[in-house]
Amino acid sequence: EQRAALKNRTQQYEKEYSDYQKKLIDLRREAKLGGNFFVEPEAKLLFVVRIVGIIKLSPKPRKVLQLLRLKQLHNGVFLKVNKPILQMLKLVQPYVTYGYPSLKTVRALVYKRGFGKVTKQRIPLTDNQIIADKLGEKGLHGMEDLIHEIYTVGPNFKQAANFLWPFKLSAPRGGFKCKRHGYCEMKGGDWGNREEEINELIARMN
Repeated sequence: EQRAALKNRTQQYEKEYSDYQKKLIDLRREAKLGGNFFVEPEAKLLFVVRIVGIIKLSPKPRKVLQLLRLKQLHNGVFLKVNKPILQMLKLVQPYVTYGYPSLKTVRALVYKRGFGKVTKQRIPLTDNQIIADKLGEKGLHGMEDLIHEIYTVGPNFKQAANFLWPFKLSAPRGGFKCKRHGYCEMKGGDWGNREEEINELIARMN
């Protein structure tokens, strides 16, 4: 019964994702035909990766990284885009890189490197039951529910993101460009906001 319900919900989610993409494409086309500019919708979800180790960090950035649960090199977490979070990220700009993950990226991360926090332990998400036990009362009963909640930044995003243990990623294949410089600088570097480009980086780190 649970599994059937989950399957139905998964299909609904798929439809929702594809409808949303179609709607965006239509709006872009309309704008192009009318000669207007199409303002892309504001991103709601961030994925933040720590790219600097723990040596020679001043206390304030260290505390902020702790609060963001980025305690090790190449740790990654999902965050909601809001003012306090952006302010916190401003304080740790040179130590992290972040951007707006796509659905494919969210799914790949959760399926491949998803670990849940169950009684303060890091438990691999091998079974939907683990998620249902912890987040069942929030209406999240399985992997796809969890991914949907994270990707759409739903009402229970906070609980869902907190349930996911920070992702431990590998060093990126092909390496970083230059960690000392910002991604947006003339020289080209790595730290800071890379918007959509984060997907390419996560693909190399996953």
